[in-house]
Amino acid sequence: MELAVGLVALVATVLVVSALCDRFGLASPLVLTVVGIGVSFIPQIPDVPLHPDVVLLGLLPPLLYAAASKASLVDFKEHIRPIGMLSVGLVLFTAVTVGAVAAWLLDIPFAAGLALGAIVGPPDAVAATAVGRRIGLPRRVTTLLEGESLFNDATSIVLLRTAIAAIAGTVGFWQVLGSFALSAVGGTFVGVVIALVLRFLLRRVVDPVLTTGITLISPWLAYLPAEHIHGSGVVAVVVAGLIVAYKAPTDQTAIGRMSARINWNTLQFLLENSVFLLIGLQMRTIFEGAAKSSVGWPLIITTCVAVMATVIVARVVWCAPSALLSIRMGEQSERLSAREMVVLSWAGMRGVVTLAAAFILPADCPDREVLVFAAMVVVAGSLLIQGSTLPGLAKLLGVRGPNARTDALQQAVVMRAAISAGLERLDRIAASPQNTVPAPMIERIRELAITRERSFWERLGPEANNTPAAQVREIRLQMIGAEREEVLRLRDTGQGDHEVLEQVLSSLDVEEAMHTVSAVRTERVAVAELLTPPWSHEECDHLRVADAFADPVPLSETCLECVADGDDPVALRLCLTCGHVGCCDSSEGKHATAHHETTNHPVIRSFEPGESWRWCYIDELLK
Repeated sequence: MELAVGLVALVATVLVVSALCDRFGLASPLVLTVVGIGVSFIPQIPDVPLHPDVVLLGLLPPLLYAAASKASLVDFKEHIRPIGMLSVGLVLFTAVTVGAVAAWLLDIPFAAGLALGAIVGPPDAVAATAVGRRIGLPRRVTTLLEGESLFNDATSIVLLRTAIAAIAGTVGFWQVLGSFALSAVGGTFVGVVIALVLRFLLRRVVDPVLTTGITLISPWLAYLPAEHIHGSGVVAVVVAGLIVAYKAPTDQTAIGRMSARINWNTLQFLLENSVFLLIGLQMRTIFEGAAKSSVGWPLIITTCVAVMATVIVARVVWCAPSALLSIRMGEQSERLSAREMVVLSWAGMRGVVTLAAAFILPADCPDREVLVFAAMVVVAGSLLIQGSTLPGLAKLLGVRGPNARTDALQQAVVMRAAISAGLERLDRIAASPQNTVPAPMIERIRELAITRERSFWERLGPEANNTPAAQVREIRLQMIGAEREEVLRLRDTGQGDHEVLEQVLSSLDVEEAMHTVSAVRTERVAVAELLTPPWSHEECDHLRVADAFADPVPLSETCLECVADGDDPVALRLCLTCGHVGCCDSSEGKHATAHHETTNHPVIRSFEPGESWRWCYIDELLK
């Protein structure tokens, strides 16, 4: 009963604190850590032991798998060099420097100091993504943080086991090298094999409940075999997660992907936030253990401050060479700016893996209690100091996260390409001798697809909440409300089978959710500055010529054809050949496109305030 009450209290605290943090715009990982530290010193609260196996076997696999499932395999392959330098090189560098400092201050063997260095070396995957995404960092910085934190735990765990063996005097250089090789190769091999097995199952199982169940046990299917052969379970989980997620759009059904996504988001939310609360709850136990040590508090405090400072400085020193952090963006290679590198250097929060690794230290390790306390100080200190100041630092340096309107423009271009492919397939279906679909139905399907594309472009304008798509969405939401009321009336009066009525309600829920998500995204888009997507590096001759000359003088301030017809344009476009101003395709007249079709002038520019993107009608390219 006590265990059940404790779990309920833990989850309830996470939910309440997270809701309050969302309400007041606070970072829930930091607040939960502070709450945990405060609660741990309340005498009436019992100790909440955190066994290493609970973290390494229970929490770490699903958290890593969830993070890997949301990461990009393409980005990881392109950024493998800087990610490797951070996840392997930086952990080794930090471990050695911290080991030297700890060994000198505490007068312990270097192997014991190296064990502490291995413990505090890796920034935490949960902390990095939770804080980084919460404050909105640039995608290339977030990509590096995620890639680093996914693999650095493997380096840390192997190095820690090596250091513990060195303390006992049972390890040599070749054994160390072999351990690293087996960890990387064995973990990768198991991850690939498990990914192939999972893909085989997911392609053949269509029941969303079963596919979700398969994905929920996937982390342990990869972790346990890898650990059994002394490979890296961390690497196996990450590799399997990256591959399965990359192939999910073709291996799984849409309903299966949606079901798995919702369940994993819920599980990840509870585990991530519970981790930070658990970290804080360990403070009293670790503090009391350090107090019993033969090392005096002055030296303990000095050691903790020195280790914390060394961890921070080591990251700054390692990240300084910009050549290590070259980032590929499309066909070009860009380096992080100096400001982005400062933010990356400061985003080194430690988390629960560091704390769990500290508990692995053997009982005969010199000054074990002090080393565990130092690890706790680094975890709490990095979360509270670096985590709390990172948003202000990013804001001070002008390092901003993804731009909502730029994302909307990118989505519009991608959707245009996708719908163009769909329309080509529709044309082939219509022209096929086996086609039995009437022409009016074909045209209706075509118009629905084109309307979907227009709705994405409409989100860019300053009046995104008053566009045709927004008006249709609002009316449809009201209709869905009326439809649901009628279905519920039929249910309450016993007119209809329960299962049939539930299926109808589910279909209404799906449609309402789609419209609601679209409305929320439109609200975010409308307040952001519009920039050209950074991936738009392709050019055509028409765009190149347009860039070589100044924009022509607009022939009018609005679409004169719309004025003549008595219509209101949704958005305006400027022809960069002659200066004609016409309305967009979401407008009734579509006069900008009509002007292109009449004159064959290729390039237009948005004529809306704060927008400068250009579009080539002929090559369908954005700049």
